[in-house]
Amino acid sequence: MIIIDRLTKKFPHKTKTGTNSDKTAVDQLSLAIESGEIFGLLGPNGAGKTTTIRMLTMQTRPTSGEIRYAGKDLLSHGQDLKSVIGVVPQHVNFDQDLTVGENLELHARLHHMGQAERQKRIQELLDYVELSEVVNDGVRRLSGGMKRRLLIARALIHRPRILFMDEPTVALDPQVRRRIWTLIRQMARDGVTVFLTTHYIEEAESLCDRVAILNKGRLVALDTPANFCEHLGRFTVEWDGPDGREYRFFRKSMRRPRLPASRSRPVVSSSVRPISRMLSLN
Repeated sequence: MIIIDRLTKKFPHKTKTGTNSDKTAVDQLSLAIESGEIFGLLGPNGAGKTTTIRMLTMQTRPTSGEIRYAGKDLLSHGQDLKSVIGVVPQHVNFDQDLTVGENLELHARLHHMGQAERQKRIQELLDYVELSEVVNDGVRRLSGGMKRRLLIARALIHRPRILFMDEPTVALDPQVRRRIWTLIRQMARDGVTVFLTTHYIEEAESLCDRVAILNKGRLVALDTPANFCEHLGRFTVEWDGPDGREYRFFRKSMRRPRLPASRSRPVVSSSVRPISRMLSLN
Protein backbone atom coordinates (compact mmCIF):
# COMPACT_ATOMS: atom_id res chain seq x y z
CA MET A 1 0.00 0.00 0.00
CA ILE A 2 2.71 2.53 1.01
CA ILE A 3 6.25 2.39 -0.33
CA ILE A 4 8.83 4.83 1.04
CA ASP A 5 12.17 4.71 -0.76
CA ARG A 6 15.26 6.57 0.54
CA LEU A 7 13.17 9.47 1.78
CA THR A 8 15.27 12.44 2.90
CA LYS A 9 14.44 15.89 4.20
CA LYS A 10 16.99 18.63 4.87
CA PHE A 11 16.32 22.09 6.27
CA PRO A 12 18.50 25.21 6.03
CA HIS A 13 20.53 25.55 9.20
CA LYS A 14 23.09 27.92 10.68
CA THR A 15 25.91 26.51 12.75
CA LYS A 16 27.18 28.03 16.00
CA THR A 17 29.74 29.98 14.01
CA GLY A 18 27.04 31.43 11.73
CA THR A 19 27.92 29.32 8.71
CA ASN A 20 25.05 28.30 6.43
CA SER A 21 24.51 24.57 6.43
CA ASP A 22 21.81 21.90 6.18
CA LYS A 23 20.17 19.97 8.99
CA THR A 24 18.96 16.50 8.08
CA ALA A 25 15.61 15.74 9.73
CA VAL A 26 14.95 12.47 7.88
CA ASP A 27 17.84 10.51 6.42
CA GLN A 28 17.39 7.86 3.69
CA LEU A 29 14.23 6.35 5.20
CA SER A 30 12.87 3.25 3.42
CA LEU A 31 9.71 1.42 4.52
CA ALA A 32 6.92 -0.72 3.09
CA ILE A 33 3.52 -0.68 4.83
CA GLU A 34 0.91 -3.31 4.00
CA SER A 35 -2.77 -2.65 3.38
CA GLY A 36 -4.82 -2.82 6.59
CA GLU A 37 -1.74 -2.66 8.81
CA ILE A 38 -1.37 -0.54 11.94
CA PHE A 39 2.16 0.72 11.51
CA GLY A 40 3.93 2.70 14.20
CA LEU A 41 6.80 5.16 13.90
CA LEU A 42 8.39 5.41 17.31
CA GLY A 43 11.12 7.75 18.51
CA PRO A 44 12.01 10.53 20.92
CA ASN A 45 11.17 14.17 20.33
CA GLY A 46 13.18 15.47 17.37
CA ALA A 47 13.61 12.02 15.81
CA GLY A 48 11.93 13.08 12.54
CA LYS A 49 8.48 11.53 13.06
CA THR A 50 6.38 14.61 12.34
CA THR A 51 8.58 15.59 9.38
CA THR A 52 7.99 12.13 7.93
CA ILE A 53 4.22 12.49 8.35
CA ARG A 54 4.33 15.94 6.72
CA MET A 55 6.11 14.52 3.68
CA LEU A 56 3.71 11.58 3.43
CA THR A 57 0.72 13.92 3.54
CA MET A 58 2.05 16.48 1.04
CA GLN A 59 2.53 19.22 3.63
CA THR A 60 6.24 19.49 2.90
CA ARG A 61 8.26 18.42 -0.11
CA PRO A 62 11.03 15.82 0.31
CA THR A 63 14.59 16.81 -0.49
CA SER A 64 14.99 13.45 -2.20
CA GLY A 65 13.46 9.98 -2.30
CA GLU A 66 10.15 8.55 -3.43
CA ILE A 67 6.70 7.94 -1.90
CA ARG A 68 4.20 5.65 -3.64
CA TYR A 69 0.64 4.80 -2.69
CA ALA A 70 -0.73 1.68 -4.40
CA GLY A 71 1.96 2.05 -7.06
CA LYS A 72 1.31 5.76 -7.74
CA ASP A 73 4.06 8.29 -7.16
CA LEU A 74 2.95 10.98 -4.71
CA LEU A 75 4.65 13.87 -6.48
CA SER A 76 3.18 12.94 -9.87
CA HIS A 77 -0.34 11.99 -8.69
CA GLY A 78 -0.70 14.18 -5.61
CA GLN A 79 -4.11 15.61 -6.52
CA ASP A 80 -5.61 12.17 -7.16
CA LEU A 81 -4.11 10.68 -4.01
CA LYS A 82 -5.58 13.34 -1.72
CA SER A 83 -8.84 11.41 -1.73
CA VAL A 84 -7.00 8.29 -0.51
CA ILE A 85 -5.48 9.74 2.66
CA GLY A 86 -6.80 11.25 5.88
CA VAL A 87 -4.77 13.13 8.47
CA VAL A 88 -5.19 13.41 12.25
CA PRO A 89 -2.75 16.19 13.21
CA GLN A 90 -0.83 16.41 16.46
CA HIS A 91 -2.41 19.74 17.35
CA VAL A 92 -6.13 20.51 17.47
CA ASN A 93 -6.98 22.83 14.57
CA PHE A 94 -10.77 23.16 14.41
CA ASP A 95 -12.61 26.37 13.63
CA GLN A 96 -13.27 27.41 17.21
CA ASP A 97 -16.33 29.50 16.28
CA LEU A 98 -18.21 26.52 14.81
CA THR A 99 -20.06 23.66 16.45
CA VAL A 100 -19.04 20.02 16.25
CA GLY A 101 -21.50 19.39 13.42
CA GLU A 102 -20.55 22.54 11.56
CA ASN A 103 -16.86 21.61 11.59
CA LEU A 104 -17.68 18.26 10.02
CA GLU A 105 -20.04 19.93 7.55
CA LEU A 106 -17.28 22.33 6.48
CA HIS A 107 -14.78 19.53 5.94
CA ALA A 108 -17.29 17.45 3.98
CA ARG A 109 -17.98 20.42 1.69
CA LEU A 110 -14.24 20.80 1.08
CA HIS A 111 -14.32 17.24 -0.26
CA HIS A 112 -17.22 18.18 -2.57
CA MET A 113 -19.67 15.77 -0.96
CA GLY A 114 -23.37 16.26 -1.81
CA GLN A 115 -25.86 17.29 0.85
CA ALA A 116 -27.50 13.90 1.34
CA GLU A 117 -24.14 12.12 1.43
CA ARG A 118 -22.76 14.72 3.85
CA GLN A 119 -25.60 14.40 6.31
CA LYS A 120 -25.49 10.61 6.27
CA ARG A 121 -21.71 10.44 6.65
CA ILE A 122 -21.59 13.00 9.47
CA GLN A 123 -24.19 11.08 11.46
CA GLU A 124 -22.36 7.80 10.85
CA LEU A 125 -19.09 9.26 12.13
CA LEU A 126 -20.63 10.97 15.15
CA ASP A 127 -22.08 7.61 16.16
CA TYR A 128 -18.75 5.93 15.40
CA VAL A 129 -16.77 8.19 17.74
CA GLU A 130 -19.64 8.54 20.23
CA LEU A 131 -20.13 12.30 19.86
CA SER A 132 -23.75 12.42 18.67
CA GLU A 133 -24.89 14.05 21.90
CA VAL A 134 -22.61 17.08 21.41
CA VAL A 135 -23.23 17.71 17.70
CA ASN A 136 -24.59 21.21 18.43
CA ASP A 137 -21.99 22.17 21.03
CA GLY A 138 -19.12 24.50 20.22
CA VAL A 139 -15.78 22.77 20.00
CA ARG A 140 -14.42 25.00 22.77
CA ARG A 141 -16.63 23.11 25.22
CA LEU A 142 -15.22 19.68 24.36
CA SER A 143 -12.82 17.82 26.58
CA GLY A 144 -9.38 16.83 25.28
CA GLY A 145 -10.52 13.28 24.57
CA MET A 146 -13.62 14.49 22.70
CA LYS A 147 -11.50 16.78 20.55
CA ARG A 148 -9.22 13.89 19.64
CA ARG A 149 -12.20 11.76 18.65
CA LEU A 150 -13.58 14.61 16.59
CA LEU A 151 -10.23 14.93 14.79
CA ILE A 152 -10.53 11.25 13.86
CA ALA A 153 -14.12 11.72 12.62
CA ARG A 154 -13.06 14.71 10.51
CA ALA A 155 -10.17 12.75 8.97
CA LEU A 156 -12.52 9.89 8.02
CA ILE A 157 -15.23 12.08 6.46
CA HIS A 158 -14.25 11.21 2.86
CA ARG A 159 -13.64 7.48 3.54
CA PRO A 160 -9.83 7.43 3.13
CA ARG A 161 -8.02 4.13 2.71
CA ILE A 162 -4.95 5.39 4.60
CA LEU A 163 -5.07 7.34 7.86
CA PHE A 164 -2.05 9.22 9.21
CA MET A 165 -2.10 9.99 12.93
CA ASP A 166 0.59 12.21 14.43
CA GLU A 167 0.83 11.39 18.15
CA PRO A 168 -2.94 10.86 18.45
CA THR A 169 -3.03 10.45 22.24
CA VAL A 170 -0.50 13.07 23.33
CA ALA A 171 -1.36 14.69 26.70
CA LEU A 172 -4.43 12.47 27.24
CA ASP A 173 -5.07 10.59 30.47
CA PRO A 174 -4.76 6.76 30.39
CA GLN A 175 -8.50 6.10 30.27
CA VAL A 176 -9.10 8.41 27.30
CA ARG A 177 -5.96 7.09 25.60
CA ARG A 178 -7.30 3.54 25.69
CA ARG A 179 -10.59 4.73 24.24
CA ILE A 180 -8.70 6.18 21.29
CA TRP A 181 -6.81 2.88 20.97
CA THR A 182 -10.13 1.07 20.65
CA LEU A 183 -11.12 3.40 17.81
CA ILE A 184 -7.82 2.81 16.01
CA ARG A 185 -8.21 -0.97 16.23
CA GLN A 186 -11.76 -0.68 14.89
CA MET A 187 -10.57 1.39 11.93
CA ALA A 188 -8.01 -1.29 11.07
CA ARG A 189 -10.73 -3.95 11.25
CA ASP A 190 -12.76 -1.80 8.85
CA GLY A 191 -9.93 -1.97 6.31
CA VAL A 192 -8.17 1.36 6.91
CA THR A 193 -4.36 1.35 6.85
CA VAL A 194 -3.19 3.29 9.92
CA PHE A 195 0.23 4.96 10.06
CA LEU A 196 0.82 6.57 13.44
CA THR A 197 3.68 8.30 15.18
CA THR A 198 4.17 8.15 18.92
CA HIS A 199 6.76 8.48 21.63
CA TYR A 200 4.67 6.34 24.00
CA ILE A 201 6.34 2.95 23.98
CA GLU A 202 3.35 1.15 25.47
CA GLU A 203 1.11 2.64 22.77
CA ALA A 204 3.24 1.21 19.98
CA GLU A 205 3.42 -2.14 21.74
CA SER A 206 -0.32 -2.34 22.32
CA LEU A 207 -1.54 -1.13 18.92
CA CYS A 208 0.96 -1.78 16.17
CA ASP A 209 1.45 -4.78 13.92
CA ARG A 210 4.97 -3.50 13.25
CA VAL A 211 7.10 -0.71 14.65
CA ALA A 212 9.88 1.32 13.04
CA ILE A 213 12.18 3.05 15.49
CA LEU A 214 13.55 6.37 14.29
CA ASN A 215 16.42 8.19 15.97
CA LYS A 216 18.02 11.41 14.70
CA GLY A 217 16.26 10.94 11.38
CA ARG A 218 17.57 7.43 10.77
CA LEU A 219 15.79 4.09 10.87
CA VAL A 220 17.49 2.09 13.61
CA ALA A 221 15.14 -0.90 13.91
CA LEU A 222 12.05 -2.42 12.30
CA ASP A 223 10.10 -5.40 13.64
CA THR A 224 6.98 -6.49 15.47
CA PRO A 225 6.67 -5.43 19.12
CA ALA A 226 6.66 -9.09 20.13
CA ASN A 227 9.95 -9.75 18.34
CA PHE A 228 11.57 -6.71 19.94
CA CYS A 229 10.59 -8.02 23.36
CA GLU A 230 11.72 -11.56 22.50
CA HIS A 231 15.08 -10.31 21.28
CA LEU A 232 15.89 -8.11 24.26
CA GLY A 233 13.92 -9.82 27.02
CA ARG A 234 10.31 -9.61 28.09
CA PHE A 235 11.01 -8.69 31.72
CA THR A 236 13.05 -5.88 33.16
CA VAL A 237 14.48 -5.45 36.64
CA GLU A 238 15.37 -1.85 37.54
CA TRP A 239 17.21 -0.46 40.54
CA ASP A 240 19.12 2.63 41.65
CA GLY A 241 22.81 1.98 41.29
CA PRO A 242 25.87 4.13 42.05
CA ASP A 243 25.75 5.60 38.53
CA GLY A 244 22.01 6.18 38.45
CA ARG A 245 19.14 4.03 37.26
CA GLU A 246 20.24 0.58 36.11
CA TYR A 247 18.33 -2.30 34.58
CA ARG A 248 18.73 -5.84 33.29
CA PHE A 249 16.63 -7.82 30.84
CA PHE A 250 15.38 -11.38 31.26
CA ARG A 251 13.64 -13.65 28.78
CA LYS A 252 11.71 -15.40 31.56
CA SER A 253 10.19 -14.20 34.79
CA MET A 254 12.36 -14.69 37.88
CA ARG A 255 11.00 -15.08 41.40
CA ARG A 256 14.05 -13.58 43.06
CA PRO A 257 16.47 -11.97 40.62
CA ARG A 258 20.03 -11.93 41.89
CA LEU A 259 21.25 -8.37 42.18
CA PRO A 260 24.31 -6.81 43.81
CA ALA A 261 23.99 -6.27 47.54
CA SER A 262 23.18 -2.88 49.10
CA ARG A 263 21.08 -1.79 46.16
CA SER A 264 17.63 -0.27 46.41
CA ARG A 265 14.59 -2.46 46.14
CA PRO A 266 14.20 -3.63 42.51
CA VAL A 267 11.19 -2.86 40.37
CA VAL A 268 10.11 -5.61 37.97
CA SER A 269 8.23 -4.60 34.84
CA SER A 270 7.31 -6.39 31.65
CA SER A 271 7.91 -5.67 27.98
CA VAL A 272 7.82 -1.85 27.88
CA ARG A 273 11.55 -1.27 28.46
CA PRO A 274 12.87 -3.55 25.68
CA ILE A 275 11.65 -1.33 22.84
CA SER A 276 13.14 1.77 24.45
CA ARG A 277 16.42 -0.07 24.81
CA MET A 278 16.71 -0.13 21.00
CA LEU A 279 17.27 3.64 21.04
CA SER A 280 20.19 3.41 23.43
CA LEU A 281 21.79 0.62 21.39
CA ASN A 282 22.08 2.81 18.30
